[in-house]
Amino acid sequence: MLAPVACIGSGLIGRSWAIVFARAGHEVRLWDAKPEASEAARAFCAEVLPELEQLGLIDCTATHALARIHTASTLEEALDGAIHVQESTFENLAIKREIFARLDAVAAPETVLASSSSALLPSAISEGLKGRARVMVNHPINPSYLVPAAELVPAPWTDKSLMNRTAEMLRAAGMQPIVMTKEIDGFVMNRMQGALLHEAFRLVAGGYASAEDVDIGIREGLALRWSFMGPFETIDLNAPGGVRDYVGRYAGVYENLAGQPAADWQGKVLDQIEADRRVALPQEKLSERQAWRDRRLMALADHKRRAANEIGD
Repeated sequence: MLAPVACIGSGLIGRSWAIVFARAGHEVRLWDAKPEASEAARAFCAEVLPELEQLGLIDCTATHALARIHTASTLEEALDGAIHVQESTFENLAIKREIFARLDAVAAPETVLASSSSALLPSAISEGLKGRARVMVNHPINPSYLVPAAELVPAPWTDKSLMNRTAEMLRAAGMQPIVMTKEIDGFVMNRMQGALLHEAFRLVAGGYASAEDVDIGIREGLALRWSFMGPFETIDLNAPGGVRDYVGRYAGVYENLAGQPAADWQGKVLDQIEADRRVALPQEKLSERQAWRDRRLMALADHKRRAANEIGD
C-alpha cells in the first residue's frame, strides 16, 4: 500500500478525493469535525466503487479500494504518517486559516498541505505559517474521481519541488494536474468558466436567447469537442493553416466582443435563468439529476479510455 493520505473534510469534495487516492493504492484517512460526515463519506465510497469497477475505471476491485479508506476519530490520527493532506472544509478564509494552522502544527515536516479551495489564494491561506512553503491549492472539478483535471496553485513561497512531487502523485492517481507557476484569482478553470458564464448571462439578459438555448449551444455543440480537446487544439483544427491561420481570420471578431462590459449576474436576469432551469428541472429533482450526471460521466470516461486504447493499438 502506498503512503497514507489524509482527507480533511468529508463532504462532496472530500469523499471524491478519497476515491481518487484509494483507487491509486494509498491508505486514506477521512476526518471531519462531524464524525458522522466521515462515516457517510465512506458509505458513499462503498456505493460508488462497485460501479467504477464494473466500468473498468479502477485498477483494483472495489473491495480492495474500500479497504484502504478509513475514518479517523482525531485529526492527529488522520495525519499520523500521512505524506499528503487534502483539505476540503468550508470555503471560508477564516476557517481555512484555522485548520491550516492546526495541520501545520501536527503534520510531519515533509507532508504536503493542499487545499481544495476553488477561490481562495494559497498565499491568503498560508500567510504567517511556519511551514508555509509546503502549502498549495489542489483544486478539483467535482466529482474528482470522474473529472481528472485538478489545479495545483502555488503561493509565492511554495516549494517548487513539493509542487512537482504532488503533480507526480496526482498523475499516478489518474489525475491530470494543471501546474500553475503563480497564483491568480479564479485560477485557470474558474477564469475560463467565468468568461463563458458572463457571455451566457449577457445573452439571456439581452433577450437574444433563452437559458435552455444557451445550454444547447454548449451541450450539443461546443462541449462535444471540448470533452476531448481544449480551446487551443480546437481552433488549431478549425482553420486550414492551423492556429495562426485561425487567429488571422477571426481574432478581430473576438477582440470586438471583448470590449463589452461584464454581464450583470443579479436581479431580473438571474430570476429569469433560475425560472428557466426550474422548468427544465424541478428543485426536488436536483439530486436525482446529479446522480444521472455522474453515471453519464462514468460512461464518457469509459468511452474515452477505450478510444485511447484503440489508438494505442
